[in-house]
Amino acid sequence: MSVETDSHGRLYLSSELRKKYGDRFHVVEYHDRLELIPIGEDPLEAVRDEIGDSLEGKSVPELREEALENAKREAKADLRPENRDSEDAAE
Repeated sequence: MSVETDSHGRLYLSSELRKKYGDRFHVVEYHDRLELIPIGEDPLEAVRDEIGDSLEGKSVPELREEALENAKREAKADLRPENRDSEDAAE
C-alpha cells in the first residue's frame, strides 16, 4: 500500500487501517524511512506489556526522570571524540 501527503503534508489512512490500528501514532524517523507506531489508549500500559514488570511501582514522573537521565548520558557519550562521525570530527 502506498499513500501520499496532501499540499499541507497531511497523510491520510484508510478507515480500515484506522479501525485496525487507531487514530494516534508515534512517528519514528530512521535514516532511510519513517515508521508509524500505534499509540494505545494507555501508552504506559502498552510499554509495560512489552517489557514486563521492570516498570512495576514506578510513577510516570519517575519514569520521565529516568528517561531524561539516560538521554543525558547517551548524549554525553555521543559527544566523545571516539564516538563522533568522521564528518563531525572534521568540523
